[in-house]
Amino acid sequence: MNIATDRINETISNLQTLLSDETILKHITETAQLIVETIKSGNKLMICGNGGSAADAQHIAGEFLCRFYKDRDPLPAIALTTDTSIITAISNDYSYDQVFARQVKALGRKGDVLLGISTSGSSGNVLEAFKAARAMGIKTVLLTGASEKIIAVLSDVVIKTPSTDTPRIQEMHLLIEHIMCEIVEKELIKKGG
Repeated sequence: MNIATDRINETISNLQTLLSDETILKHITETAQLIVETIKSGNKLMICGNGGSAADAQHIAGEFLCRFYKDRDPLPAIALTTDTSIITAISNDYSYDQVFARQVKALGRKGDVLLGISTSGSSGNVLEAFKAARAMGIKTVLLTGASEKIIAVLSDVVIKTPSTDTPRIQEMHLLIEHIMCEIVEKELIKKGG
């Protein structure tokens, strides 16, 4: 058994499925357009997730705030995964399930977008953040794996990658995140945003 060959073939198969799934492609484009309209209206993108998804949240925020392909004005995005003092205080004083929800309540405004990244689709702290966001009129987008779970019920858009294997899901998430960054950047530059 050649692990490298097996994993590359698995990834190729997943990407072919992703490419042929018009619903997923539509949801990627819808999410990018939602982010464009959010930024054009003076609002922001908030992003949250755990583990590798937390790293993705920081990565995406960096792409928006710095640049993706083009030199342009910074775009308003914040990863709710970065402030260890806030995360540990909320975890200690309330619970880990509240680490993102309390930040959404403090920093979020109606018209913002919350992107939750959860390979399982059932991360308790992402779920609580989505509950807080919905109560505040904040649009919610879930980036997850093939198994639709409870967070999807609270999501305005659900992007389900065609895998149940965490590393393969994460690979597709990064591709999707980069596609969304590129669409947003091109649309805002084209429209003078």
